[in-house]
Amino acid sequence: MNENIFDKLDFGPFKPLLENDDITDISYCNGGQIWVRSLQQGSMHVEIQGATPEFVERLAFQCSNVMGTTFNNAKPFLDAESSELRLNFVHQSIATNGIALVIRKTPAKIRLNKDKLIKEDYFNASIHDFLIKCVLGHCNIIVAGETGSGKTEFVKYLASHTETKEKIITIEDTLELHLDKIFPQRDIVAMKTNNVASYTDVLVTCMRQNPKWILLSEVRSAEAVSAVRNSISSGHNILSTIHADKAASIPYRLYSLMETDLEVDQFLNTIYRYIQIGVHIRAYYSKKYNNFHREVDEVTEFYVDDNNQPVSRTIYRKNNEIDGVMIKPSEHLIEYLDNQNIDVHQIVDGLAEEFEIHTNEIGDLTNNKESDNKSDDIQRQEVVTSEVPEMSTEEPLITTPVEEPLIQSAAPEEIPSSEENKQPALTKLDG
Repeated sequence: MNENIFDKLDFGPFKPLLENDDITDISYCNGGQIWVRSLQQGSMHVEIQGATPEFVERLAFQCSNVMGTTFNNAKPFLDAESSELRLNFVHQSIATNGIALVIRKTPAKIRLNKDKLIKEDYFNASIHDFLIKCVLGHCNIIVAGETGSGKTEFVKYLASHTETKEKIITIEDTLELHLDKIFPQRDIVAMKTNNVASYTDVLVTCMRQNPKWILLSEVRSAEAVSAVRNSISSGHNILSTIHADKAASIPYRLYSLMETDLEVDQFLNTIYRYIQIGVHIRAYYSKKYNNFHREVDEVTEFYVDDNNQPVSRTIYRKNNEIDGVMIKPSEHLIEYLDNQNIDVHQIVDGLAEEFEIHTNEIGDLTNNKESDNKSDDIQRQEVVTSEVPEMSTEEPLITTPVEEPLIQSAAPEEIPSSEENKQPALTKLDG
């Protein structure tokens, strides 16, 4: 779409929400219910005048007119996209409780900086500096987390630390990164997949453009996993995101997306050999900070050892309100960075080789540490049995579930109202 095409639309009562930088997503459904996602408060209910089903339907018709399409029973879905805004409508013939609308704001700017990250306890300075060194050392990094946890924003922050002279190509199915607009002077090509050009088609062209970095907005299909494998095996570096419950699970999540009979160990060896770092971001309502809090709660390194066995090793952990703890990375990773002329000894020298055991304070961390190796074996077993049932194994199936640390989320308190605040009143999501 033309970048200014939404200038022709009358957003009416939604305009104050669009102008509020703290709001990233707006959802309208169920005959007039409006929910927003706030950077500070998470999911919130909003009450505003004039946001009726009739108004939303008029907005959908305006949008379809400027796009040169229709929105009706025959074409009940409507997607519209500009450089910083994405709209999705579902017609009432499909959404039986009333027309549905989601507006996603994707501004062409980087919200994060080191001072902000450290001040807001996103992670500690040691792991921050180490991750930046990993980017400068051309480590392949995948960021995991739930929807709304801030994965894409963190990838943008990491990408901002790549060398200015290094060419970047972004591949997305929906525009979110906007690095070409954030850094207009850099050698950046922004590519978008569509019905004509698939991930595979775009990647083939991407290779001919000779990039140093390839940024995939999100890995969520077998085709995207293949793009990751082809990128890293051909010597290009990648930054990407994926949905996974922890950093150590990233390789298994990649395998679960593959529609293939490729042996799990063969696939994992490739991923562990070429993906150096996995990062997991957690978002939750923090009683300590009295707002919606995001943090890096796990950083894991991957490598293949001297016996050709895949190894995952968590080097940073943070649970709930406990301060993050970093341990010394393996010699494999330090040597890899040394070969890239990146010296991390000032950061890692003096760090403990293993996580300390504090029964009363970080028992969850201890449990995670002790179960790392068992977790890898169990995940490998689960992938084999669930994704490729035709494969056989001589060992008995492991059915005992991996124990995850219990994470208690505090119930949000009421947000104090202010008569001076002209933004729509926000009320927190219960529970």
